[in-house]
Amino acid sequence: MTQPLALLLYERLLPGSQVANRLQDLGWRVQTLHEAEALTRIAEEHKPLLVVADLVTSRPSVSDAIKHLRQTKSTEHIPVIAFAESELLHKEAVDAGATLAVGDAAILQHLNQFVDQALTEF
Repeated sequence: MTQPLALLLYERLLPGSQVANRLQDLGWRVQTLHEAEALTRIAEEHKPLLVVADLVTSRPSVSDAIKHLRQTKSTEHIPVIAFAESELLHKEAVDAGATLAVGDAAILQHLNQFVDQALTEF
């Protein structure tokens, strides 16, 4: 059986690499990307079941990339779990269309539950 694919967008090594390892432990194939502006293109090419995105970046807004993903017909259905410690970034991500926005520590501790919730809510 083929493992489901999750796209993981992150710039910070920690917690990004930890989230990648946790997803793999949960049975997901993980493709990482580090440029928010490539999110929709990569999602269209690889057709993931889930996107997990670190909201902290030094480049263009991850929330803008989530919004573009949501506005694109071929990717609008993909659930997005966004993470950061900033409540402001959480609000921006949810307003852009993220399914869930959670803290850095919570994503690692409760990833399995967040994945289940994101997949059933969307």
